[in-house]
Amino acid sequence: MPKLWEKDGCLHKDIEKFAVGDNYILDNKLVKADVFTNLAHIEMLRSLKILSKDETNKLKNTLKEILKLWRLGKFEVKLKQEDVHTAVENYLTSKCGSAGKKIHIGRSRNDQIISDLRLYSKERLLEIGKPLIVLIETLLNFANKHKNLPMVGYTHSRKAMPSSVGLWAGAFAESLIDNLRILRTAYILNNRSALGSAASYGINLEIDRELSRNLLGFERVQNNLLYVNNSRGKIESIILFALAQVMLDLAKLSEDLILFTREEFEYFTLPDEVVLGSSIMPQKRNPDVLELIRAKYAQVESELFLVMNVLKGLPSGYNSDLQLTKGSLIKGFDTTCLSLKIMNIIIGKLKVNKTGLVKGFSNEVFAADEATKLAKEGMPFREAYKKVAKDLKKIGKVDPYKNIKEKKYQGATGNLSLDENKKQISIYKNLISEEKKKIKKVESRLLE
Repeated sequence: MPKLWEKDGCLHKDIEKFAVGDNYILDNKLVKADVFTNLAHIEMLRSLKILSKDETNKLKNTLKEILKLWRLGKFEVKLKQEDVHTAVENYLTSKCGSAGKKIHIGRSRNDQIISDLRLYSKERLLEIGKPLIVLIETLLNFANKHKNLPMVGYTHSRKAMPSSVGLWAGAFAESLIDNLRILRTAYILNNRSALGSAASYGINLEIDRELSRNLLGFERVQNNLLYVNNSRGKIESIILFALAQVMLDLAKLSEDLILFTREEFEYFTLPDEVVLGSSIMPQKRNPDVLELIRAKYAQVESELFLVMNVLKGLPSGYNSDLQLTKGSLIKGFDTTCLSLKIMNIIIGKLKVNKTGLVKGFSNEVFAADEATKLAKEGMPFREAYKKVAKDLKKIGKVDPYKNIKEKKYQGATGNLSLDENKKQISIYKNLISEEKKKIKKVESRLLE
């Protein structure tokens, strides 16, 4: 079967391999999305009387067949087919004859791939919400369980002030909740229908863009036809930015755990199930997995920069440079989703060493509290600051357990306000559940 753009002449094999790249491999992940964009498009063409009822039914049944074969691993996009659109259309033409040749009217592969990627991204954004919420809940449970356990707080990588295990774990939980908000924003911007823009400038056919939007379950139509194509890569970069924020938190959490499980600290202990060994040193218990998560942030960030640098300076309309953004999006999703699952295993099995945590406290950790105490008694704070700084050894023995419990204002060690975080989690669980229901409803309706 020929490529969709093929006319006369034979393309040089090396040119074909270079131009297609890994596009056909990546597009095997987009078969489901392409089936559904085709189902919506043929319904729209039927409404314009371009396709008959019989042709529509035949095409729909064949698309269902493709979906079934793909789920069984028996439908594959090959190099010679170039992309998923060609593979699907060629199959439809081989099974449905002239009806298969009609389906491309009113669209381009440009608005088709954007639609595929947006359907794919909708599912992946919802999918990533599950391990993200699970990790947040694990951190909140960890924070609550150890809320009264003292832990030295650090600034500039030096001992600073009294803190707690609860405050430490809760900080990461709250940051990840913010990432849910960022992912939600990415979801909203992605949730727009691109069909009808064709090759950026529309077509002389009265396309019903609202019908296509409704059939595919997008929240709204992306209005300007040229911006639809100009937004390719931009939306992907927004999604990758959201994923990079998640990975940034995981990298910071990894670094903390690598540091605080060192022999010099021993605040926590990594369980045997998550550590690797050395081929020469029998005693080694290495945090390889945490080091890899820390490094994988750089991978996702690099994919974000790749997409943004591809976009930089591109003229309006479609450009083949945009083909490279697809792999970055897919890799970003895969890396972040797996990293979240791995981190949840680590936090769920992390052991807390009370002795090591309390041992970490020394008199100077209470210096700021001592200065504040003198200021409360009437001494000007700057004088109190200098008085304490002059002789840190005079700071009396302080019970770290008592110290952290006494700080009771909102968000402090004695009042972590974890319930508010749990309310936020509940809101996002419901949002994700509702969006998943909408997607299932859309798919069921198109497959009827």
